[in-house]
Amino acid sequence: MTEQTYELIRHLDALAVVRLGPGADVPSWATASTLFSVTATAAETSLVCHASSVPTKARKEGPFVAFEVVGPLDFALTGVLRSLLGPLAEADVSVFTLSTFDTDWLLVHAAAADRADEAWTAAGHTVHPPTPGPGREA
Repeated sequence: MTEQTYELIRHLDALAVVRLGPGADVPSWATASTLFSVTATAAETSLVCHASSVPTKARKEGPFVAFEVVGPLDFALTGVLRSLLGPLAEADVSVFTLSTFDTDWLLVHAAAADRADEAWTAAGHTVHPPTPGPGREA
């Protein structure tokens, strides 16, 4: 079986994943970032936001580098994450994934971002450097 290849965009922002308590309101410091996400369950609220805006005492992980899969991706596509996560597993790079309506995002620790880039390139995927523009930091 031939793996599908994808294009990814490497973003500049240093991101953090922040854990808040269940039912927590989204803090105002969290909303300015290339990628901002809120995921809530009965047990917790998790945020992905710009690392520099997170208060020092917050429970957080990071910094992460975000790689955006060039989309939009059709909801009927299968194997997208399999194709992208396999090379990272082989390169021993852990990943935090998110999906939006249009595409998938893969966050890797900043220290492993170059290894992720190299692993994807070796697997036939294309990783583009960030492009300045609306919504993207230069």
